[in-house]
Amino acid sequence: MAIKRRPGLVLAVFTLMGLAFPVSFGAFVQGYNRPPARKDLYIPADDPGSASPQQVHISVVGEDKMRVTWITDSPSPATVVYGTSTGVYESSATGNTNSYTYLMYTSGDIHDVVIGPLKPNTTYFYRCGSSDSDPEFSFKTPPAAFPITFAIVGDLGQTEWTSSTLEHIDKVKHDMFLLPGDLSYADVIQNKWDSFGRLVQPLASKRPWMVTQGNHEIEKIPIVHHHAFTAYNARWHMPYEESGSDSNLYYSFNVAGVHVIMLGSYTDFDPSSAQYQWLQADLGKVDRGRTPWIVVLIHAPWYNSNKAHQGESESVDMKEAMEDLLYQACVDVVYAGHVHAYERFTRVYKDQSNNCGPVHITIGDGGNREGLASKYLNPQPKISVFREASFGHGQLVVVNATHARWTWHRNEDSETIASDSIWLTNLSSDPACKK
Repeated sequence: MAIKRRPGLVLAVFTLMGLAFPVSFGAFVQGYNRPPARKDLYIPADDPGSASPQQVHISVVGEDKMRVTWITDSPSPATVVYGTSTGVYESSATGNTNSYTYLMYTSGDIHDVVIGPLKPNTTYFYRCGSSDSDPEFSFKTPPAAFPITFAIVGDLGQTEWTSSTLEHIDKVKHDMFLLPGDLSYADVIQNKWDSFGRLVQPLASKRPWMVTQGNHEIEKIPIVHHHAFTAYNARWHMPYEESGSDSNLYYSFNVAGVHVIMLGSYTDFDPSSAQYQWLQADLGKVDRGRTPWIVVLIHAPWYNSNKAHQGESESVDMKEAMEDLLYQACVDVVYAGHVHAYERFTRVYKDQSNNCGPVHITIGDGGNREGLASKYLNPQPKISVFREASFGHGQLVVVNATHARWTWHRNEDSETIASDSIWLTNLSSDPACKK
């Protein structure tokens, strides 16, 4: 897939066999200094070279199936056995195995198996592969109806801050994890993707992780590696086919009365693009009687009063192209990452407060190695309600068809502190917002 060059992407220098190549994965930022993050982490394999499953994660497929993805270093069948009692597996499913090559790196075998149909709000026990000695995992399916709880954070990376954020999320009851881009911060070093998969496995193997891509997933190198998102697409297969999308970079799904839309900031988004046409059609099919809430995730924020990432095309031009679609559809909330800080805006449309516009929230504060974006534009815009440069995570509890509670938890002194909270009222239930 061709990716258009846009302002905002930095071309870092990558050296291969004595030759220097520019690499698109970061973003050029002026006007602020990032304080240092905590120590980087690298999680090695427990049993390198074996067929033992590692990097296990799950994601929803439709409303009653689950995709189980894992990697082995040696050949193993793409088989999952599962059931509702530990050690008792009444069902099994088989899937596909693939791998990818990136420069001189070749991945392990990536296994992709869809299991189901599954009952809602039920714990399942499962084992990947065919060996009885392989470990048993378990997950809980999301509920079929309200309430439902989402854990949300972007720009995770793999540092000691990341580990702290994941520990806090693990302690909080949630049904699904949403990540608006920038997962591993591998930045072309492919074994860091493996490390990231091992780091998140304890959480990602027991609750569905639904993700979209960020700039650090691009990993395109002129001349020597022409394709963008190679590792991301191979490792994190999302249910794009089921939503009528032609790309793993944008898709949607329904869960417990919420329609979730994942958009791609780093693929084409203008009105003639496939993504725009897909989004327009997807929003047109939403039944607000069945899914009263619409939640959208992007990577590059459309609203941002931090000095970081100002004026980038992925923010400015995507907003210009797609904001009307979201406003006309009465989208309730838009979550973004990219800026390594937290910020919540009021309901907004066309840069003005608007009671029928979505709430925009930047939550790119998961713990990445680049540190925090600590400087903001002053004076604070009236539409910016709360902003703070701290690592943390968010929790969206959709209580019923009309009300939801959003809370941002700051990670301070390794403890979770609730720092910002607001009740949200569903726009489709507001007669003033009928269009």
